[in-house]
Amino acid sequence: MSNAINADYKLAEKSSWEGRKSNPDKGNQYWHQQIELLDINNLSKQYPGSPAIDVAIIGYVCDEGVRRNRGRIGAHEGPKAIRERLAKQPIHFESKRVVDVGDVICIDDDMEACQQMFALAITDLLRHKIFPIAFGGGHDMAYGHFMGIWEAIKATPKRRVAIINFDAHFDLRPVEGRGNSGTPFNQILTEFEQLGQPVDYFAIGIQQQSNTKELFEIAREKNVGYAINYDCESSSVELAALKKRLEPIVERNDYIYISIDLDGFSSAYAPGVSAPSPLGFTPYFVFKLLSYLLDTKKVVALDLAELNPSIDRDRHTATLAAKIVDFTVMNYKPIW
Repeated sequence: MSNAINADYKLAEKSSWEGRKSNPDKGNQYWHQQIELLDINNLSKQYPGSPAIDVAIIGYVCDEGVRRNRGRIGAHEGPKAIRERLAKQPIHFESKRVVDVGDVICIDDDMEACQQMFALAITDLLRHKIFPIAFGGGHDMAYGHFMGIWEAIKATPKRRVAIINFDAHFDLRPVEGRGNSGTPFNQILTEFEQLGQPVDYFAIGIQQQSNTKELFEIAREKNVGYAINYDCESSSVELAALKKRLEPIVERNDYIYISIDLDGFSSAYAPGVSAPSPLGFTPYFVFKLLSYLLDTKKVVALDLAELNPSIDRDRHTATLAAKIVDFTVMNYKPIW
């Protein structure tokens, strides 16, 4: 990645991947035993004589966007906390090669540079046909993530990418001077409108009490689909209705980018976020929809945003994030 960008790249650290020992005769039993740590700048050197990499974990160490959005800072510690909880998860994906390529780090409060370097990293992973799972960091990560996806596919015949965002918020705030954690999807939709490139954006878990009338109006103007949190139940009826709404988006797009803002969950499951709410959805609901989306074989990338370990309770939110990552790796279907 370019040294001219005002952001840092840090290699993954083994100290983030520690856990209990197990009988060596049983083979690898936990994530900390299975994960490989690689330099993203040397991906092409890893291939000769070795199996292809299926999934790469990458951190977005930045909460400048949260600070600009007047949230509670601390999300820059999210990637480290998720790794530490993920390390202790049992593995059930022996046939997949999973690597940790480290972190992109914001310096000098330069969120835009961090997004730029993060986008370059995502592009590099996708060009190597590696599925990225990113940890934030603020939800401003989504702008860099999408731009990285676009750069990887824009010269190919398949150019349509849909965004499915599990979130209590639209994150469609207009940009006033500089972007923040509340503006990424407005930035994406506005820029791609100007390019004449359609982008479907569907938000799942929107809470009326967490979004102003202006944001609902922006969603209407930009043809954003959404499901209100009261409709995000894990019963077969609600799930069938939501899947039916998602089917046209899946059909008309070549790829799906999934973003999960942890503040969309009920605070009973995710207290460690800047804006917790008791009215969010449950993990069971998300796992069932994730399974449906992954089965489409169109999911090109996924990220988890807004974990704030400094206000987490008994590491519940970090553990939930780790279990989502584990579930995604187990159920991910290669698209190439």
